[in-house]
Amino acid sequence: MGTYVSLSSRLACLFPWSATVALVAGFLALSVWPARADAWGYYHRGYQDRVATVRAPARDALPNPGLTPGATNPNVTQATLRETVCVPGYSKSIRPPERYTEALKRRQLREYSYADQKIWHYEEDHLVPLSIGGSPTSPRNLWPEPHHVDGGWGSFAKDRLEYFMWKAVCAGEIPLRMAQHVFETNWVAGYERYIGPDPDNTPLHGEWTGSYRRQP
Repeated sequence: MGTYVSLSSRLACLFPWSATVALVAGFLALSVWPARADAWGYYHRGYQDRVATVRAPARDALPNPGLTPGATNPNVTQATLRETVCVPGYSKSIRPPERYTEALKRRQLREYSYADQKIWHYEEDHLVPLSIGGSPTSPRNLWPEPHHVDGGWGSFAKDRLEYFMWKAVCAGEIPLRMAQHVFETNWVAGYERYIGPDPDNTPLHGEWTGSYRRQP
């Protein structure tokens, strides 16, 4: 009479113990992953929604002129537009490294004495945009700009004015110095004049994306 061999013993012969465990773990991971991925999607969207509900006072849409009056890049003039800002990729080529802007953002958040000190609620932004000849590294041209502000005048609305001005300057419709002056004085008033009274503070996509964004 033959010796009875259990199914578990046969499996153990066919698959070493470690391989069996790995196989079972793989099946479990495949069955759980869609649920985990969906849960992460919900979490991420929820996080974005919470960030969007954090709004700075309307006065914080503009920088403190004593701290951030704006500064320009001497290499960019009306005569050099075709060799500088109107060349695709120029702004990216002169953008300061993140380690510099992040350290400056932390320092300036304290200098500005914002009630909300969470760095991810702000973009360390160039007041005069790089795309129209703003200084890349001067602290006088960088400030922690809130993403969301009462009234809708947050960082993404300013991005739209920056894009408009870049196109207008490179098309010869607005002189460089006039475009820079708009940001040095009051970009909100500039938006109202050139784009319209109602700000669109949704992120730009396509050619102009960023913090997320690729400037021209």
